[in-house]
Amino acid sequence: QVQLVESGGGLVQPGGSLRLSCAASGFPLSNYDMNWYRQAPGKERELVATITSAGASINYADSVKGRFTISRDNAKNTVYLQMNSLKPEDTAVYYCNGGFRYRYWGQGTQVTVSS
Repeated sequence: QVQLVESGGGLVQPGGSLRLSCAASGFPLSNYDMNWYRQAPGKERELVATITSAGASINYADSVKGRFTISRDNAKNTVYLQMNSLKPEDTAVYYCNGGFRYRYWGQGTQVTVSS
């Protein structure tokens, strides 16, 4: 059974940091590019960061460049999103996505940035 399970979300003050993890099972994550998306209330889902299968190419949304870092550990079948200098506008449910034709999604993890 294919699963993507996110973890690491929570409540953090502005300027703080969180590290999200996405653990994959049921398919070889190392074969696929992986994405992090987010969706804030009342807004469309937004692509935040992308990493290719071997990690050679990485891209970020302009809104998170310089603050977020995507990485992967293929030996652990896990993708990460390190989020620094968090802002209230980063508040959203964060999802990982990938696999064959990007068909697999996690259940999401809530990130709330508030004082």
